[in-house]
Amino acid sequence: MTSINELRKHVRAPVVTPDDSDYDTARAVWNGMIDRRPAAVVQAERVDDVIAAVNFARDNGLPLAVRGGGHSAPGYGTIDNGLVIDLSPMGSIEVDADARTARVGGGATLADLNEATHAHGLATPGGIVSTTGVGGLTLGGGIGYLTRGFGLSIDNLRSADVVTADGQLRHASESENPDLFWALRGGSGNFGVVTTFEFDLHPVDQVVVGLFFYELEHAGDLLRFFRTWITDADERYGAFPAFQVAPPLPFLPEDRHGDTFCAAIVHWSGPVEEGQAAMQPFRDLAPRVGEMVEPMPYTWLNGAFDDLFPRGVRSYWKGNYVTELTDEAIDAHLAHGPKAPNASSTMHLYPINGAASRVGATDTAFSYRHATFSTVIVSAWADASEDAANTAWVRDYAAALTPHSEAGGYVNFMSDDDLGRVTDTYGSNYARLMKVKQTYDPGNLFSHNQNIAP
Repeated sequence: MTSINELRKHVRAPVVTPDDSDYDTARAVWNGMIDRRPAAVVQAERVDDVIAAVNFARDNGLPLAVRGGGHSAPGYGTIDNGLVIDLSPMGSIEVDADARTARVGGGATLADLNEATHAHGLATPGGIVSTTGVGGLTLGGGIGYLTRGFGLSIDNLRSADVVTADGQLRHASESENPDLFWALRGGSGNFGVVTTFEFDLHPVDQVVVGLFFYELEHAGDLLRFFRTWITDADERYGAFPAFQVAPPLPFLPEDRHGDTFCAAIVHWSGPVEEGQAAMQPFRDLAPRVGEMVEPMPYTWLNGAFDDLFPRGVRSYWKGNYVTELTDEAIDAHLAHGPKAPNASSTMHLYPINGAASRVGATDTAFSYRHATFSTVIVSAWADASEDAANTAWVRDYAAALTPHSEAGGYVNFMSDDDLGRVTDTYGSNYARLMKVKQTYDPGNLFSHNQNIAP
């Protein structure tokens, strides 16, 4: 293999190796369970750095990992004995408020994007935790608070600049390399390194946030109400039910901190003055142990869960798509959700109807446009001695829901033991994705992901 020193001649960016004092920081990803030792980490500062790193990995047969925000649950942003392209220095954002568009560097986080667009009273659909990388979230589809009103992140993607496996920078859009553009919208990191995303923006500034905590005895009522209400609710609503061990929130009684509740996390992106009335269905549902209803900047909403998932926390996830939330599925939720091990362990049931469902199943690589919900079950904890108990809770919960769910699940909620579900996740789009893979990455250089093999 050519020496890493040869790579240094072709990049301006820092190249961090095991001999460097900042190596442990450079190789770390968000999930504290991941402890991999790459041969080198290229902290890319420009597109030329990315091209040089891709060429070096390909020509030397090195395993390659690409990192944006580093939030991948299986830790795909780092790799043993291979090369990591760290895009975090490439996080610049340019907002054109008149055109309502934003150009976003591949290393930007949702917090970066939200801050830049919020200054203009604009937003684009993102995820739930603001420290998430824009790149990984978008390439997997992009489910979040604004999905019902404005679609998935990929439904708002206008174009992307991509370094493919041959080291070429390609512009992908509906009119240029449209096959690649199609595959990027949901096909995850299988097709190259996206250095720039261009998004449509929408007028979203202040939203009315409602956080409602109910006793567990009302969990079934909440889930049965939600499955009916969400089907034709105004698309300016975003909402999801959850199980939650109460953190020390000021609107909850102090003596209930640490107790487990069912909760509804709701927002209204319509006129602020209509917000209180918009929350009434969740007040009428059942008595609340505590609630908060306040107008908040969208940036606050998108960061509301950040403290529960700090960098370095150990974590494990599972997810399924759900078309119909059946009584049997609700029974499974009631059996497992209340057993959440800690305040960073939860089930969220995200609605993906509304605007997202009006895009055709074959219009992008994201095929489950008919599904109503995307379930995520996640546990996060600090102590390695608790690994077995936390992963068991997630696995048992997910297994109980599997008979009542679709075969596939959201690629961004997949763990490293979910590789066998890739074909189900893409369904009828899988064959087309393979053809695009054969065109742009026939050697499967970009394989450290939920892989679509050529």
